[in-house]
Amino acid sequence: MSLSRRTFFKAMGATAVALSVGKELKAGPEPEGEATEFNGMLYDMAMCRGCHGCEYDCAYAHELPEPDIPKEPPFRKTDETRNTVVNKYETSKGKVFVKTQCMHCNQPACDAACLTQAMHKTEEGPVIWREDKCMGCRYCMISCPFDIPKFEYKSTNPRIIKCDMCFTLQQQGEIPACAYNCPSGALMFGKRRELIAEARKRINDNPEKYVDHIYGEHEAGGTSWLYLSPVPFEELGFNTHIQTSSYPGLTKGFISSIAPVDILLPALLLGVYEATKTRTQTEEEE
Repeated sequence: MSLSRRTFFKAMGATAVALSVGKELKAGPEPEGEATEFNGMLYDMAMCRGCHGCEYDCAYAHELPEPDIPKEPPFRKTDETRNTVVNKYETSKGKVFVKTQCMHCNQPACDAACLTQAMHKTEEGPVIWREDKCMGCRYCMISCPFDIPKFEYKSTNPRIIKCDMCFTLQQQGEIPACAYNCPSGALMFGKRRELIAEARKRINDNPEKYVDHIYGEHEAGGTSWLYLSPVPFEELGFNTHIQTSSYPGLTKGFISSIAPVDILLPALLLGVYEATKTRTQTEEEE
């Protein structure tokens, strides 16, 4: 069966529009108003006891392998088997535990880099990956300033693995699994502005307990995941030189200067991909 010209050019045209105007229209400040305000998470490292319960709860909620955490775990990073990890740091104030996962940027670089909108910033706040739209280019991995999205290289049906802030649970009126059972109360779920206000109150009420910095309030244009720390973030391996403006904003002028033929090349490749996928599905149905 030959490729459908209609399917091919429809996919190509839609992608060209998305590349030329779609990302610019999508990238913008956090929406105003309570109805559309981003949800977020506040992680207070001064309260975390390093129980690793959030790792187990996350793995269970997302059907990932159960974490194998040694008694004295080495430094670990998120990978294709785990959405979040908790590491211990020895600091000027003793040991401090740090939870790592997707930051859910207000204007995500991974969303802006995705040709098919498989990586998607929801109106509620979580950044999710949509399998049915992914063409496997892995631009999301390259573009993320926090090195979060991971690819299942060993799978015959690979996925992009990352924290989605339990978006499915949120749609059901629940809170993210990691925050649900946190015994120390180190994790708090809520509206981003309310979480920033709470973090600022904790800093003002206990200036000796916290550094005067809410990590994620401005980093990378602002994120839905926010951190409070008892020590300077440099001691905990955080990138403190990350820009405060959003990363998609960097490409706005660059994209407008690219020749149309260069912009349409990804659209051409996606058109081939979409048409081939449609042909395969049709053959399977027949």
